[in-house]
Amino acid sequence: MQLTLEFGGGLELLCESVKIHEVTVDLEAEETKLTMKQLLSWVRTNLIKERPEMFMKGDTVRPGVLVLVNDCDWELSGQLETMLEDKDVVVFISTLHGG
Repeated sequence: MQLTLEFGGGLELLCESVKIHEVTVDLEAEETKLTMKQLLSWVRTNLIKERPEMFMKGDTVRPGVLVLVNDCDWELSGQLETMLEDKDVVVFISTLHGG
């Protein structure tokens, strides 16, 4: 499954300062859809190069991380149970900033 993942608000620093990632996520043989929960696990394993605790807490994103799936807040589509489709765009933006 081809996806575009975008990181902003400082989260890109956890991915070697790369903001946009064009990725291919392989599904298990019996799976036909990918959930956000599965994607987050994949991101933690394959993209986050340092301090994964700054991106995730448990099996979800940390409080203060806005998640958009095709420009729609994931809270409106089921959060971890949101089903992704080929060519979807998922954006992660940290809303917490130091000062």
